[in-house]
Amino acid sequence: MAYKFFKRLFDIIISLAAIIFLLPVFIIIVIVIRLSSRGAAVFKQTRAGKNGKPFTFYKFRTMKPEVDPFGASPKSGDDPRLTKIGIFLRKTSLDELPQLFNVLKGDMSLVGPRPLYVEQIAEWNDEQKKRLFVKPGLTGLAQINGRGELTKEAKLAFDVEYVKKASLLFDLKIIFITIWLVLGSTNIYEKNYSQNQQTRGQKD
Repeated sequence: MAYKFFKRLFDIIISLAAIIFLLPVFIIIVIVIRLSSRGAAVFKQTRAGKNGKPFTFYKFRTMKPEVDPFGASPKSGDDPRLTKIGIFLRKTSLDELPQLFNVLKGDMSLVGPRPLYVEQIAEWNDEQKKRLFVKPGLTGLAQINGRGELTKEAKLAFDVEYVKKASLLFDLKIIFITIWLVLGSTNIYEKNYSQNQQTRGQKD
């Protein structure tokens, strides 16, 4: 219970502070998106939250308004549906910033499994469904271990591993690694995935 209380308190303080501090960045991104293409600057989708409860998920729009946003994104990042500003937002992960409002509202946490579609739950086995025991997160264990380079099964395995190890210290570790990766390289997650694969290969 103490962990849940302090985790929620931490989420509120950090998300609110980040929204206030990054407000000029939010405004600039909204203006650039609106000037570069038609449509709303913020993209909304229904995703699965804790215990599978649906919630409205926010992102900065990165795709052209006339394309299907629900198709699978190529892992290479060479997605013809993306706008020019969308490519930049994806590479820098700035498109995820509106999810700070999801964290503030309590739909998400700073750290946890990434929120997936409600329809995907039916495809998971009992072990994989354990990822629903916690709120989805802005970043998570899978995100610092490969992100788009991971298979669906590997992502779910990392999500379940996080649920089993969850603690404030573990959350802080994931947050600091995420910040380091974001500031360190444009190919941050792929680079970290390669390093982890090499490390695991040496242990096998």
